[in-house]
Amino acid sequence: MKKIKILIPIYNDWQSVFKLLENINSEVSTLNHEFSVVIINDASTENRPEFLANLENLKSVQVINMKENRGHARCNAVGLKYINEKVDFDYVIPMDGDGEDRPEELSLFIEKIKDYSDKVITADRVKRSEGFIFKFCYLVHKCLTFVFTGQTIKFGNYACLPKFVVNKMVNESATWSSFSGSLAKTVKDRKSISSIRGTRYFGPSKMSFVNLLKHSLCIIAVFKTTLFIRSLLFLIAYIFLVAEKISVITLIPVVAVIFMVISVIILSRRENISEFNYSLENMHNIENLK
Repeated sequence: MKKIKILIPIYNDWQSVFKLLENINSEVSTLNHEFSVVIINDASTENRPEFLANLENLKSVQVINMKENRGHARCNAVGLKYINEKVDFDYVIPMDGDGEDRPEELSLFIEKIKDYSDKVITADRVKRSEGFIFKFCYLVHKCLTFVFTGQTIKFGNYACLPKFVVNKMVNESATWSSFSGSLAKTVKDRKSISSIRGTRYFGPSKMSFVNLLKHSLCIIAVFKTTLFIRSLLFLIAYIFLVAEKISVITLIPVVAVIFMVISVIILSRRENISEFNYSLENMHNIENLK
């Protein structure tokens, strides 16, 4: 029987995370492992309602309250560091707290680790629930990431991480900025399950276009050396091809690439290993829901 920790960052969306806990409790009832949940409360401004559900299939449910809001990615990083240093575990499964990472797929992870117990298992998206515009923007993000970094990243936070991988990630500065980018950099040999992006339990999605753009650039920033080399080669080749047809229109790709490189340089400063190392000092207290 393996000890599996489910890591859930949360900011104000208590109604969703409570429903998620109930669904997780239901889904793991037939899985022969010890499941516990660690919730990272990112300094929510809304008071947590009373939670009375019976979570008989979960070993424990902890809420770690943070002093200052640091954002979703850094909550994941803090959670990994806390679990790695303070908790006995075999695997960590990070999940979004709004229902978009479906608890129904936990059984797929468990089936997969029977054959690949020492591998990272990612939930690769085969279907999404968002509208056309978001899907198009996400496709552009994946294409840009592949063209300028050589990385095909089909997964988000939802993954099953063996203990030794968690230890690697908490010693990687990129984890402080981008979970999926850091995982792609840290672990090349990964297995996957097919995952359907679920719909939010309550309220509209909080992923705006600006946040999606920032998320995409943070992933690309993990591979900034490759980006710089490929961007330079692209600019040289493109300018050579359009040298005799220079205009405002033909210069748009040049401006876009330069903007991307500058943005990546700025966002790469988020990869601060010193801040990451001391991130547990931002913990205010720990409460037990079970």
